[in-house]
Amino acid sequence: MKVIILDGANETDPTRESVLSSLNHEILARGWKGELILLRKHKIGNCGGDFFCWIRSPGLCNIDDDNRRIARSITNCDILVFLTPIAFGGYSSVLKRMLDHMTQNNLPFFTMKSGEIHHPHRYGHTPKLLAIGWTDRLEPEEEAIFHHLVQRNAINMHFSVTISRIFHNNRSDENLQILIRSSLENLENGKAAPGAYLPTITNSQIERAPIQQALVLIGSPRGRKSTSSALGGYLAERLIAHGIPTETIQVYPALGSQERTRALLEAVNAKDLIILAFPLYIDGLPGPVMRLLELIAAQDPAIQPAGKSRRAAFTAIVNSGLPEAEQNQTALAICAQIARRAGYTWAGGLALGAGYSVVNGTHLDQLGWRGASIREALELSASSLASGHPIPSEAVKLMAKRRISNWMFLLLGPISWLLKAWKYGAVRTLWRQPYKA
Repeated sequence: MKVIILDGANETDPTRESVLSSLNHEILARGWKGELILLRKHKIGNCGGDFFCWIRSPGLCNIDDDNRRIARSITNCDILVFLTPIAFGGYSSVLKRMLDHMTQNNLPFFTMKSGEIHHPHRYGHTPKLLAIGWTDRLEPEEEAIFHHLVQRNAINMHFSVTISRIFHNNRSDENLQILIRSSLENLENGKAAPGAYLPTITNSQIERAPIQQALVLIGSPRGRKSTSSALGGYLAERLIAHGIPTETIQVYPALGSQERTRALLEAVNAKDLIILAFPLYIDGLPGPVMRLLELIAAQDPAIQPAGKSRRAAFTAIVNSGLPEAEQNQTALAICAQIARRAGYTWAGGLALGAGYSVVNGTHLDQLGWRGASIREALELSASSLASGHPIPSEAVKLMAKRRISNWMFLLLGPISWLLKAWKYGAVRTLWRQPYKA
């Protein structure tokens, strides 16, 4: 039995050593072969969101760095283990940056799974997954989100059996050993964890004054050509029309240097409405966006500008390439926890399905009737946010409206990917398995 451990913790994390020691002990006791991958010490670039791993070099990420070697190891292992401190109910940015690259292990086509449309797996063999998270406080909502996220990953990444465990930092080493032992036994016997629920996301009921300044953060590697930019940009335009000065910042380039990151954090601290627009990556936020939010939450409140409190409003717009807007709900739940942890007022979020097919970076005014309900949702949101109120339920429903039926998506989706691959002369290699042992 081959076990790959993806270590997404920081080097100074005090819980990591205890968890890793107990895990290694149980792996050796079974005579299994374990390999530890310290993600923080590997060169792993950000996923570019270009889908070249499907249409230009099928099965291989366009970025030739350690992500390819790690993806190969994951493909050929029997058990995959995630080690991560829990970040707002999700994974650490260190782990998430690698998981964003797992798209290369799926095919660009579509299949029905658990009543939803998903991409089929590229390989016949899939590992079992044990996700181990830890936290320094008892947070039932964040723990529920973590379990739910792992189960969503099981669907999207086709893990054969999935178990998630959460440890609190005050747990004794003996109890830790027992829980890891039972987890590995259940994985070995094919016994999956029970179903996890996603907690209900509620908007803050705190009364707010009208917004004075807003900031739109675009969390897509495709920058201004992205669906996230089209959605966030349109909302920014509507806020400006309501008399709200609104600044827009692209997250990826802003994290490129300490100076630009510092300027980004200063902009965040100066505004009383923060809007995050991002694409859904492996059921959550892209790794670099998680890194930004970790930095925001870790800031010392003393650095806030004079007269400012951390009670700015925070909202999110997430879009998925798959047609069901409901697949974005785990990511929105993480965003709500980010708001709470960072001291913001959660003003609600919007979820769009089939964003790549319907919008694909096009300005919403150019979409005609196809973008009418999206524009209306954002106009309603801008009006409500500008007056200090959360996103209204009508806007949420309009944005989540199904725009492509399942049968049409299953029929036309593969044709679209075949045409894209034909452009790069890759049609014959779309199904290849470069990491197969």
